Amino acid sequence: MAFTPGPLELVILLGLFFLLFGAQRLPEVANALGRSKGEFQKGLAETTQIGDPVKTVTDLEAGGRTPEQVLMDRAKAVGIDPAGMAIEDLEKKVAALEALEDNE
Repeated sequence: MAFTPGPLELVILLGLFFLLFGAQRLPEVANALGRSKGEFQKGLAETTQIGDPVKTVTDLEAGGRTPEQVLMDRAKAVGIDPAGMAIEDLEKKVAALEALEDNE
């Protein structure tokens, strides 16, 4: 049989919590527990969510790297230092240099 605490047991538990944590610290503990629960549920929802199969295949082919990381690797392969460059400009320069290499 499962134990379900009655009103008297709940009052005793609440009194023990006040004695252990103090009246000032108890709301902080409850707030931290609530935030932790929310973060856990958010993370659980993200991991159990079924992803887009096309995006999953793209991520697997990229080796777990973001598109920006792949672009940085492509830039370094054609001899461009990507530090401080805008992503759009870098994409254009890399595409142009890769096209030149393919024509040669």
